[in-house]
Amino acid sequence: MAGGQERILRGRIRSVQATKKITRAMELIAASRIVKAQQRVYAAVPYSEIITNVVKDLAAGGSGSESIFMKPREVEKTTCYIAITADRGLCGGYNAGVLRATEGEVKADVVAGKQYAIVPVGRKAESYFKFRGYSLRKGFAGFSDAPRYENAKAIGQYVTDLFVKGEVDRVELVYTRFVSAGTQEVVRRPLIPLERAVVEGGDGKPETGTSAYEFEPSAEDILGSLLPRYVEARVYAALLNAAASEHAFRQRAMKSATDNAEELIKSLSRTMNRARQDSITT
Repeated sequence: MAGGQERILRGRIRSVQATKKITRAMELIAASRIVKAQQRVYAAVPYSEIITNVVKDLAAGGSGSESIFMKPREVEKTTCYIAITADRGLCGGYNAGVLRATEGEVKADVVAGKQYAIVPVGRKAESYFKFRGYSLRKGFAGFSDAPRYENAKAIGQYVTDLFVKGEVDRVELVYTRFVSAGTQEVVRRPLIPLERAVVEGGDGKPETGTSAYEFEPSAEDILGSLLPRYVEARVYAALLNAAASEHAFRQRAMKSATDNAEELIKSLSRTMNRARQDSITT
């Protein structure tokens, strides 16, 4: 009986050791991808800052004041939430944070008698909300760990069309912001219409135009062309932050799994050794 128990324990130890090798490999892969993803986040900052400053300067001078992108609608009946999650699991609480935040906003809208629409980005968001019967629009997936600008452009154009057609009155991003390899936070950011901070100064008052340039074509035409690019840049920044956060969460989750496997191997080994000693002394 003791010999049979020893064989069972040896089999369990080998199984856990095999699992440990997998989780360790996934931990190392995620760790290497964090560095690349972090570099992409930082590399996108200059473009995002430049286009934001140009839009802010043009808008502060009064250009585009009548643009539908610049003015909140008098009655906001429907809010569109772009919920950005991963395509895969095994990343701890990464997906759960965004899903809970989005679901909380949706429930608040329902209680307030407002409508909502969810644009799921990532297979986890799509499957979660579809299973629970939420109102979904077009989903986007297949690129969560390495998004490209083309992905952001497709999402930006889609939600912009929804806004222009009047199907939604407000668009917000819900994603995980990458602060550092050890710190990430779920955030909700307004996307369309442009948030007040873009077109106002730091004191909350409208800025006066600071540019003495004459534009050809007109400043209004330039702003009209830049606004869609601004939306795309914001979406792209959110996707990059989400990707870096996903890798960070996965690295921690796999490290925890590897550590747990190591502890389990030690525990099983002690149990097996005791069983072997018992078989010798009896």
